Amino acid sequence: MEKVTFNPEGEESVDFYVLEKTRIGGVDYILVTDQEEGDGEALILKDISEDSQEEGVYTIVSEDGELAAVAEVFENMLEDVELERS
Repeated sequence: MEKVTFNPEGEESVDFYVLEKTRIGGVDYILVTDQEEGDGEALILKDISEDSQEEGVYTIVSEDGELAAVAEVFENMLEDVELERS
């Protein structure tokens, strides 16, 4: 499983494990978890990088409609995964 490190401004680095990637409407999304194995906290992140940026810039998807649509795509891609929305 691919491991990525995020460096939020003014905060400590955070490691996540990438479960799946997809592109919807020209936007890249990744489904990440904080645990390499077993049940963990999952987030859907949206790539908001400009084409000129060397490193990716991601934000947590929080808008309800977008979150539901992207979560459904990931659930269909990963048959053994069910995402709980909180």
